Amino acid sequence: MATATCEQPAAPARPVIWGSSAAIALLVASAVISSAGREPSGRLTLDVLLAVAACALVPVALLRPVTGGLLLGALAGLSHVVTPAATFAVLTTARQRPFRQAALVGAAGIAGHAVLGWWRPLPGLPYQWWLLLTLLAYAALLGWGTWARAREALVTSLRERAHRAETEQQHRVAEARLAERARMAREMHDVLAHRLSLLAVYAGALQYRPDAPPQKLAEAAGVIRAGVHQALDELREVITVLRHDPDATDGPPAPGLDELPRLVGETRAAGLRIGFDDRIGLPADVPASTGRTAYRIVQEALTNARKHAAGQPVNVVVAGRAGDTLRVEVRNPLTAATPGLPGAGLGLLGLAERVTLAGGRLRHSTDDGEFHLYAELPWRS
Repeated sequence: MATATCEQPAAPARPVIWGSSAAIALLVASAVISSAGREPSGRLTLDVLLAVAACALVPVALLRPVTGGLLLGALAGLSHVVTPAATFAVLTTARQRPFRQAALVGAAGIAGHAVLGWWRPLPGLPYQWWLLLTLLAYAALLGWGTWARAREALVTSLRERAHRAETEQQHRVAEARLAERARMAREMHDVLAHRLSLLAVYAGALQYRPDAPPQKLAEAAGVIRAGVHQALDELREVITVLRHDPDATDGPPAPGLDELPRLVGETRAAGLRIGFDDRIGLPADVPASTGRTAYRIVQEALTNARKHAAGQPVNVVVAGRAGDTLRVEVRNPLTAATPGLPGAGLGLLGLAERVTLAGGRLRHSTDDGEFHLYAELPWRS
């Protein structure tokens, strides 16, 4: 977990230092000129020396606010010409340092001016009023500097928050793109793997039975040609559905649970022995997302059976009830893998991810030479 840290503001740039020093020097010079006509020559010399020292301490107050502010507060007790630099140091400390440090510098300035008003009072201004005006001036400077520091910290925090929000938004967009690509890959795998495995079966028959009657060869070639066209149509439908607005109702529908009898019949026509046990009475009132997931489970199981258990019977059971769960179970004996039908080995991983996203669970096992695939999906009425 990230922890908040209170960092000191960066030191002022050189133009700021020189500009502030020049402005304070002008104020100090005006104070010296104003006191030249009413102060003795000895005090005037002291004022000039203190003015030079105050101007020299202005850059120190900008770079080291507490140190410069304390020194200027002490010098403020000796002459009125130090007042512009001392008050500037209080304001600078309040803008750059925590309130406690700024209050310490302010207290030093108030103490210096209290001493100054006692031994070099202004004509016509009682000492009590001098103290009151000094307190009000330093309080205003502390408040102004503290407010400016808080505002700068708030603006910095808002900028950082906006930057984090923009970065997080970019990450979410990237994750959404990856998720969409994965979904498209799953859909294309489900469609093409099933259809192309059927075509591979018929092509294998043509290869290993070249002596078959011409009528059988023509039928197999016709099935391959029709299968290719159907694979292209299904691929086009998948791409259309994936690109379509998910909130819209038009567009080609994805295959659902009601398409299972057609899928079973199509696979039987390719020579695979399938036992289909429909215990829910298709067509059934199953949610569309649940039906699509169940269809993909059976489709992937039949594709794997053609690849890894060619010539073996496959048993498919669909059971469940509304308001509970929809159960899909597929069993088939295992044999040596059929040559010429490679696979990426990611079909079951994709199924597991699809079932998990649908809120169900999938498990598969190999017991006594038989492959068993079992899935449970929520069937909300």
